[in-house]
Amino acid sequence: MTNPQIPSESDTLSNARLREQATREVLQVISQSRDDELPVLQTILEAASRLCNAPLAFVSRVNRAGTHLSIPAQRGARAEMQKVFAEAVHSVEDSGIVSAQVVRRKSIIHIADMATDPQFDRADLRRAELIDIEGVRSYLVVPMLLDDVCFGTINLYRRHVAPFSDDEIALVETFAEQAVIAVENVRQFKALETLNAELEDRVTEQVDQLERLGRLRRFLSPQVADAVVSKGDNAQLGSHRAMIAILFCDIRGFTAFCESAEPEETIEVLQTFHETLGKLIHDAGAGFDHRSGDGIMVIFNDPIPCDDPAEAALRVAFDMREAMDQLCAGWRKLGHRLGFGVGISLGYATVGMVGFEGRYDYTASGTAVNLASRLCDQAADREILLSPRAAIATEDIAIQEPAGDLTLKGFQAPVVVVRATELKRAV
Repeated sequence: MTNPQIPSESDTLSNARLREQATREVLQVISQSRDDELPVLQTILEAASRLCNAPLAFVSRVNRAGTHLSIPAQRGARAEMQKVFAEAVHSVEDSGIVSAQVVRRKSIIHIADMATDPQFDRADLRRAELIDIEGVRSYLVVPMLLDDVCFGTINLYRRHVAPFSDDEIALVETFAEQAVIAVENVRQFKALETLNAELEDRVTEQVDQLERLGRLRRFLSPQVADAVVSKGDNAQLGSHRAMIAILFCDIRGFTAFCESAEPEETIEVLQTFHETLGKLIHDAGAGFDHRSGDGIMVIFNDPIPCDDPAEAALRVAFDMREAMDQLCAGWRKLGHRLGFGVGISLGYATVGMVGFEGRYDYTASGTAVNLASRLCDQAADREILLSPRAAIATEDIAIQEPAGDLTLKGFQAPVVVVRATELKRAV
């Protein structure tokens, strides 16, 4: 009996690189396709089909009313089946459609062999077409979910009996999450387009541009505001999901300092703090930052793309710490016991412009943002604390050490926190 071939370490690394490359390609298409989900869905199908060795793949989408399914994108189908897909409109309540079952259950269906599956009903024309026209055997359907709402499914097929592995299923689940991001981006983009159309009916293009420029300069750096206005619209500032690095920092001991210091001293410390760190943030090319009292939130990779947002955030954190070491040394000579702490996380967040006419702001919200804030709260003087994802993304450039499993406000489970101590020297 022949033993099954075990993947070599090089094969495993090669597969990991292929998956990483596919994920990058999908995220890049997402960032470029905020007004059309189809290119993203097609890219996801191509990547999933290639990495999972599934020659036939398609996406089913639920209509806005949540009543019917259609197939906007497919890959690898034979000509006759392509026609079936193009004309397909199925009821979500149709019990014979596997995609409809997945939408209703909001869970994965994995069939090892369609031809022998006990639920297979030969009288069901649609299933019969999959087997007779496409020769489908092993079959995987994964829901596209967001907040318990199913937007559709990703369907993969093989023409031979070869059930999908746990790793392949997990990979398709990741692609499903990315598909949801694309769907949400398009929805929010179109909502913003509608709003912009209403605004354009009331103002001229020149006045609109001047108003937008003045508005952007209140919460974006001048170069970012100029870049947005030069494109002629503010679509990229509409609410959307983005992978960002978030840095929170503040002065340690500032509250106690304010209780004993004169108001003029407090203002002088804050002015020096924000002026010094503001220059570093500007030079680091951050997308935007918010300042409140002695606290600063800095976002990387939105609205201006950043090649490696976690690395950019960590490098500016070390620059901040070095600058604050000098400031704190001077303040100590005046009797002020002040320090500096930083928290950094990496993850998806909802980013965009919020507010009302005359007072808009650009901000980010979500678990990743809350995590960076909580890490900053926990950081001691001169500490730079990293979330697990931020630590993994920066382990090649920084010396790191465990900081323990911390119980943070707003998080049910303890968070594995890492402390960045210094940047690695270039070899």
